[in-house]
Amino acid sequence: PPRSTLFPYTTLFRSTGGHVTNLVLSDNYLSGTISDSLSNLLQLQTLDLHWNQLSGAIPDSLGNLSQLKELDLEINWFSGNIPESLGNLSQLQSLALSGNQLTGGIPNTLGNLSRLQELALIDDQLTGDIPASLGNLSQLQGLEIESNQLSGRIPDSLGNLSQVQIFNIAWNQ
Repeated sequence: PPRSTLFPYTTLFRSTGGHVTNLVLSDNYLSGTISDSLSNLLQLQTLDLHWNQLSGAIPDSLGNLSQLKELDLEINWFSGNIPESLGNLSQLQSLALSGNQLTGGIPNTLGNLSRLQELALIDDQLTGDIPASLGNLSQLQGLEIESNQLSGRIPDSLGNLSQVQIFNIAWNQ
């Protein structure tokens, strides 16, 4: 959803038929963790919590938000692994987790996100190989996984990403 240029720090709730479909709480200095109860918002299509001070693990329960199209958790203090359950988000078009303290590898399950157009995992502390399964993301236009600690060979399968306009894997090992 468009952000207000007059009030860029406002909170936006959008509701359709009594169901919350968009939850934008960016730039609010929110702290604490994400509650598992967010997974009760079954019609949620956008969850944007970027530029806050949220911490802890990204809940596995976010993988139950089957209508989610945009998940933006950038520039917070999240730690731990990227949940494999995010690979269940079959409607997801944008996944932005940059600027956190995420560790571990990029889950192979992210290769299941057939509608994904943007994957941003910049400046985290991710390790291991780039999963070959990311080559399945036929709609992907932006792959930004720079400034991590990824290592190994670039998978040949990434050559299948014919829609990619931004491909940045710099500043890894």
